[in-house]
Amino acid sequence: MNWIELTTEDQLTALTEKSFQASQVVFKHSTRCSISSVVLRRLEKENPAIDFYYLDLIRHRSLSDKIAVQFQVHHESPQVLLIKNGECIYAESHMAIQMDDILEQAAL
Repeated sequence: MNWIELTTEDQLTALTEKSFQASQVVFKHSTRCSISSVVLRRLEKENPAIDFYYLDLIRHRSLSDKIAVQFQVHHESPQVLLIKNGECIYAESHMAIQMDDILEQAAL
């Protein structure tokens, strides 16, 4: 997995703009949560041909809050969001996060 670390609002703006050309994925990860760590390891076994952003919720909570407001999703951890054409078209959390589902939604 080639993570793109998401740390700034400028990056959030850029990924939103990029979503008009290709789907973008944000993985919201809590470094204090064992479920989040399990999901992270599961995702890291793959190397998809899609941009995956990694957001450390502990270090960047305000950015996570901005994402929740901008894309109108309830904050959860861990959580994956698929952004396409400037909107969140798919969101999943906890053990329901599956790479096959993410890629299937991205292909629609």
